[in-house]
Amino acid sequence: MDKKTFEFIKNKYGLHASWAIWAEESDTPTSNMEDLSVFEDRNILSELNPNIILVGLNFSVAGVVQKPFQNFHGTGGGAYKLRYALKGTPFWGAYMTDIIKDFPEADSNNVMRYLRNNVSLVEENILTFEEEIKDIGSTNPLIVGLGGDAHKILKKHLGSKFNIIKAMHYSHFINKENYKEKIKPLINDYSQKI
Repeated sequence: MDKKTFEFIKNKYGLHASWAIWAEESDTPTSNMEDLSVFEDRNILSELNPNIILVGLNFSVAGVVQKPFQNFHGTGGGAYKLRYALKGTPFWGAYMTDIIKDFPEADSNNVMRYLRNNVSLVEENILTFEEEIKDIGSTNPLIVGLGGDAHKILKKHLGSKFNIIKAMHYSHFINKENYKEKIKPLINDYSQKI
């Protein structure tokens, strides 16, 4: 990825999206999760992979993301499990976003109930996501729905256009080691195809 594309993505999508790259873990599993200085390193561009896209359902809490690429990089939640599971794999550096933008809600059941009654919101977000895929320079991406709800939306609306697979959501109630074991087969399968 070149610097110009990186800056474009940062400016257009930075408050909704990020990259699967984090600062090193230190004393606790969640340590340094909020450290965004990794995105200031000039060498970061060679690690970014817009052809793997990890997609969550929505923001869980309003107002948490205030800086570009802060999504998936907070001390709360379970994103630290992603850091642990993806480190040293081809998924490290993947693009990360949510399929439903600007709809903060922690309970995915509430999100899905709302979306069933507001189909136009889903359709608008699908169009935005397709534009996002083009803007990041992705070609023939592997799209990974993080959790059943994100995967269901992606598969229903984009399954005929893209390779979409499902991964356990990182907020699932298992430790980081078990989460890594759950994700490993998906990564291995992808690795064998490249």
